Amino acid sequence: MNWRNPWLLLLLILVLSSAVQLDLPWWSLAVVSFVVGFTMAPSGPAAFGAGFGGAGLSWLLPAAWLSYQNNGLLAHRVAQLLPLGGSPVALVVLTGVVAGLVGGLAALSGTWLRQAVRPVPQTH
Repeated sequence: MNWRNPWLLLLLILVLSSAVQLDLPWWSLAVVSFVVGFTMAPSGPAAFGAGFGGAGLSWLLPAAWLSYQNNGLLAHRVAQLLPLGGSPVALVVLTGVVAGLVGGLAALSGTWLRQAVRPVPQTH
């Protein structure tokens, strides 16, 4: 199995960040994304995509499920506080985008740190 495949990295970040957030603070998803990006991501774009997708889904899926469970009542009230027009769907999507940006930038930072510490030797 090729763990450098961006889809497998996305799945790994999704599973690990969902698991660690059960007991740790919300920002633990950034630590997971950073470590996966540092250790496994083949390139910056692949790291950002995997981090964005994995972390974003780790928030979007539970938010959508909880919103569905209470017919969007709480999400509607929170969305009224933000400039979202009271749309529960917009709030759920915004939740996923915010988490995705945190995870994507953390994974990208991990990949860039690895590249800075261990640069690829150039051939002349």
